[in-house]
Amino acid sequence: MSDFFAHSTAHVDEGCEIGSGTKIWHFSHIMPNCIIGENCNIGQNVVVSPGVVLGRNVKVQNNVSIYTGVTCDDEVFLGSSMVFTNVINPRSAINRKSEYAKTHVGKGATIGANATIVCGHNIGEYAFIGAGAVVTKHVPAYALVVGNPSKQIGWMSEYGHRLYFDERGFTFCKESGEKYQLLNGSVTKVK
Repeated sequence: MSDFFAHSTAHVDEGCEIGSGTKIWHFSHIMPNCIIGENCNIGQNVVVSPGVVLGRNVKVQNNVSIYTGVTCDDEVFLGSSMVFTNVINPRSAINRKSEYAKTHVGKGATIGANATIVCGHNIGEYAFIGAGAVVTKHVPAYALVVGNPSKQIGWMSEYGHRLYFDERGFTFCKESGEKYQLLNGSVTKVK
C-alpha cells in the first residue's frame, strides 16, 4: 500500500490500490480490488464497490455510492449523496451480478448532489450534471444537463463556466482564457 490516510472508522479491504496523498474519511468502505488514484478525497459514509476505478484527484463528497462497473477518469467531482446504479432491472430475489452494466465518467466531469446515473450511460469529459438530475442516456463532453430525466440545456467550460457560442460556433471563456468551438453538436477546445 502507498502513503494514504484512512480515518480510524473507515474500512479498506485487502486487495485495493490506493494512491499517495489520498484521504478516506469517517465510516467509508473501500471494497476489494478497487483502484483509487493519487490525491483523491473520499468523504464520509462513501461506499466504493469491488473493481471500481477512480483516477487522480477525484473528489467524492459525503454519502456517495460508487458501484461495480464504474470508472472515473482524473479530476472528477462526485457531489454529496449522488449514486451510480449497475443493474437496469434489479430484483431482490434474482442475482444479476453477471449483468452489471458499465459507466464511464470522463476527465474533469462534475456530477451534482443527489444526482443518479443510470448504469450503461457514459459521461463525457468536463460534462456538468446538475444537482438532482437523473441521467438516462449518454452525456456528451462539455454538456450541461439538468432534470429528471436529464436534458441538455447548454455547455460548460473546463473551468466550470457556462459557454455561449456565437453564430459561427465559437466562444471565449474570459475567466480562463480558453477558446471553444461548437461543431456538429460537439464541443472542442481550440488551441
